[in-house]
Amino acid sequence: MTHILHRQIGRALPVAAAGAGCTIVDTDGRRYLDASGGAAVSCLGHGHPDVVAAMHAQIDRIAYAHTSFFTTEVAEALADDLVGHAPAGTSHAYFVSGGSEAIEAALKMARQYFVEAGQPQRQHFIARRQSYHGNTLGALAVGGNEWRRRQFAPLLIPVTHVAPCYEYRDRGDDESPEAYGQRLVAELAAAIERLGGERVIAFVAETVVGATAGALTPVPGYLRGVRELCNRHGMLLILDEVMCGMGRTGTLHACEQEAVVPDLLVIAKGLGGGYQPIGAVLAQARLVDAFARGSGLFQHGHTYIGHAVGCAAALAVQQVIRRDGLLERVQRQGRGLRERLHAALGAHPHVGDIRGRGLFQAIELVRDRATKSTFDPDRKLHARIKAQAMARGLMVYPMGGTIDGRHGDHVLLAPPFIVSDSELDAVVERLAGAIDGALAELREPAGPARA
Repeated sequence: MTHILHRQIGRALPVAAAGAGCTIVDTDGRRYLDASGGAAVSCLGHGHPDVVAAMHAQIDRIAYAHTSFFTTEVAEALADDLVGHAPAGTSHAYFVSGGSEAIEAALKMARQYFVEAGQPQRQHFIARRQSYHGNTLGALAVGGNEWRRRQFAPLLIPVTHVAPCYEYRDRGDDESPEAYGQRLVAELAAAIERLGGERVIAFVAETVVGATAGALTPVPGYLRGVRELCNRHGMLLILDEVMCGMGRTGTLHACEQEAVVPDLLVIAKGLGGGYQPIGAVLAQARLVDAFARGSGLFQHGHTYIGHAVGCAAALAVQQVIRRDGLLERVQRQGRGLRERLHAALGAHPHVGDIRGRGLFQAIELVRDRATKSTFDPDRKLHARIKAQAMARGLMVYPMGGTIDGRHGDHVLLAPPFIVSDSELDAVVERLAGAIDGALAELREPAGPARA
């Protein structure tokens, strides 16, 4: 009997015993090809010697010092490194222990900025449906993942949600991608007008949507239109790149590909590659200057912010990515992954869409390609695919509720940046087998109804 309160109570999990490169080995000796990086975390794979050495060296110096008393050399070095490679105007990094904490910090930063700037009437956030920003209460409030939000809804601050940029399902047949994007911008503009532009704090969005809807990329011009709209109303743009950032889509920050600079950029996952819990908010200078001119502090904090070992791991991860040219490798291997997916699944009768950027790809499953109809959500196709994949020694990240929180199934792929061609071959071969195995289960008669 386990004394851990696992995510699913009563479910027996394999025990991870070792990891090297793109592979995790359990205590029974079974090997699993990690095609999702856990949850798009393990960008360098498992057991990278440079990162492990940096962590050992930092532990030998000092592992932890509370940030109300001290800074550390390694935290300062990481901040310098991140700001030096951040979007123009970024001046500071605020370190936390993960993505949800980073979103909470960004929301509070945004609110405090307007208080310090003499605009305390700003109190509304706008975000998107079918988004995911984390599991803490503030992050759940701005998030649009309905099944995660549902039972906690009475505890959440009110947030206005607008449509996601979901080209596969929502762009009209007679509508260009650019026109579709402008339609979404117009919907956001109308929401701002209803709330009052002078009362909105920020618009919050994932640059490329991750877990909830599966690698939804913005259409051309959409985020630039959003940025212009935020400027027009004096509100902030918060981009969540917890999952899609830090090289995952082929550039260090996904927003680089959109030619958009957010006011607050939220990063985690690939920042530290899973070697230690760490996340960060990258803030524009004008926000930090407002704090400095006003109260002189950011009214927020957690015990483990700026943890020295976490910062050492993250700094080593970023140095390896640059030294080994891994951003270029993500672009190259991402093209290879997409080509393999199209070759194996592009004509599959139940694969409706293959989408994404870099090593951040997803497939959306449909019952019928012509109508884009979905499978019965009660049959949990996504969970069956995950189980079938694990049985084949493959880790992928499937989810249900792709369309509206209940209907639709997708599988997200986010392998380590070091993934080889032969490993990509194995990923797609095993995934195709897992999909067909899960679909075969669905074709079996359902069990007898229980009284």
